[in-house]
Amino acid sequence: MSTAAPHRNDFRFFHRLRVRWVEVDMQKIVFNGHYAMYFDTAMGDYWRALALPYQESMEHLQGDLYVKRLLVEYHASARYDEVLDVGLQCQRVGTSSIQFLGGIFRGEQLLVSGELVYVFADPASQTSRPVPDALRQVLLGHAAGQPVVRLQTGSWQDLSADASRVRTEVFVQEQGIALEEEWDEADATAVHAVAYNGLHQPVATGRLLVHGPGVARIGRMAVRQALRGAGLGVQILRALMTAAHERGDHEVVLNAQLSARGFYERLGFQVRGEVFHEVDIPHIQMSRAL
Repeated sequence: MSTAAPHRNDFRFFHRLRVRWVEVDMQKIVFNGHYAMYFDTAMGDYWRALALPYQESMEHLQGDLYVKRLLVEYHASARYDEVLDVGLQCQRVGTSSIQFLGGIFRGEQLLVSGELVYVFADPASQTSRPVPDALRQVLLGHAAGQPVVRLQTGSWQDLSADASRVRTEVFVQEQGIALEEEWDEADATAVHAVAYNGLHQPVATGRLLVHGPGVARIGRMAVRQALRGAGLGVQILRALMTAAHERGDHEVVLNAQLSARGFYERLGFQVRGEVFHEVDIPHIQMSRAL
């Protein structure tokens, strides 16, 4: 591990956590061994930030990642109930290994620095394999500040296979909506948006309809469960709102599932009307000026 201690601006990705009682000793400082757990927990969110559903992505790449080395250097102690930020940054992708720089911060103060090395290997024999080019590009692209997803808007004819894959997983399989209730004739006339990750897997979708003169209607917003919280829904929503604005609409409305109300409110939508049920799920209509 480099002798130079990392700074917050060395990292593009951060995972936030709060220290709990079970992680501290009688002096109310974190047990040394828990910092390794913090890095491991942050790594799970790191893959989400890359828009890569880990298990499916590794199956697609025909391999898996195994920890080869974890080096930790302690600079100061974290205490009970403190909020910590765990930074991770891909430093190097070798032939079969991937090196990460890690840092655990309390505000601007570095508490723990670390080096994590993973080996890409065959999941059956656990023998090393070359890191696939697609994964190499995703990791180095993110480290360089490049977008991790590609957004495409188009017709149902162009995007139906990928949009329906995401919608089936979210609405039919996860939420239990009947298959015949998920598909309707409006798909044929809608503008659809699909987000693709660096492995060209569809990970989120939504559609845009005409609600009335100058008023757009957004619906069928869906993000794969493993990737929620990574901003994919925001990107889909903004892409559809941009498409509505470009065709001259001045307002957009949508029927939000009640559980998603806060998500839309944070993006400037306001409640209109009372709660109602659609496919046995509570919804509320919301709107926003463009």
